[in-house]
Amino acid sequence: MSTALRKVRGRGQVYGVKSAPYAFLLPAVVLFALFFALPIGYALWLSLHKVEVVGLGLGKGAREQVWAGLGNYAAALTDPELGVGTLRVLGYGAIVIPVMLGLALLFALLLDNEQARARSFSRLAIFLPYAIPGVVAALLWGFLYLPDVSPFHFLLERLGLPQPDLLDGGPLFLSLANIAVWGGAGFNMIVIYTALRSIPAEVYEAAKLDGATPVQIALRIKVPMVAPSLVLTFFFSVIATLQVFSEPTTLRPLTNGIPTTWSPLMKVYDDAFVGGDVYAASATAVVLAAATFVLSFALLRISSSRMTHRGSR
Repeated sequence: MSTALRKVRGRGQVYGVKSAPYAFLLPAVVLFALFFALPIGYALWLSLHKVEVVGLGLGKGAREQVWAGLGNYAAALTDPELGVGTLRVLGYGAIVIPVMLGLALLFALLLDNEQARARSFSRLAIFLPYAIPGVVAALLWGFLYLPDVSPFHFLLERLGLPQPDLLDGGPLFLSLANIAVWGGAGFNMIVIYTALRSIPAEVYEAAKLDGATPVQIALRIKVPMVAPSLVLTFFFSVIATLQVFSEPTTLRPLTNGIPTTWSPLMKVYDDAFVGGDVYAASATAVVLAAATFVLSFALLRISSSRMTHRGSR
């Protein structure tokens, strides 16, 4: 084989090795562009336009898409329904996030205890509600909340106790929060439990030699060492809370206490598919996405600075 042929083959082999990672990444990049980047770009483009109606809006050319600039964003930021829906979601999150993460941490600590029994079954039982789709879970709990078919109302009636309306007023927040906690505690528990299992056993043995009780080990060693996992689950919970949609939308036909704009995402859906104004809906969606990003970034910076400050001590 000539020297020139060896050089050509060697260059081809090197080129093939260097280009292999890009070939593996290509499907992911194409899917990301088609189903993530492109929809976001189209939503941004729609949010900067509006439909201008000429006359009665009948006939060809009576409705024309024109440039709106930041008009849709100004309308979204001054929309009172969006503000009220945001306050509802914040109140909903104030109930869901502490209870869900508290239960997830408690379950993880109990399962990580040496005296725990049937760990595999317990993990599966706690995680199983997360595997149930949100719409199915909302329907399940919705019929349990209905006075006419709820076994809880039947028992309260037989016992002569008051029967609260769980689908209206203040109890509605607790009812929606219960669905989210029931479905999300298992996922967060798995994240925290995995972090607990990665802690070296020597740390626990040293603490026992120093006379630490199981409660002291849990509060002073386990919880601080899984703080990054707690921060991660907190971020996930905040984002999921701001994006709540399926639970109130599914329960809405069962009660008059849930308006079509109960949450910000329900407002986006109502504007786009009920009101037919996809331009205003796109602007509202972009505002919500930007607010979620800013809030997540701010919380991440705060948590990172605190973790760095603790580590420097």
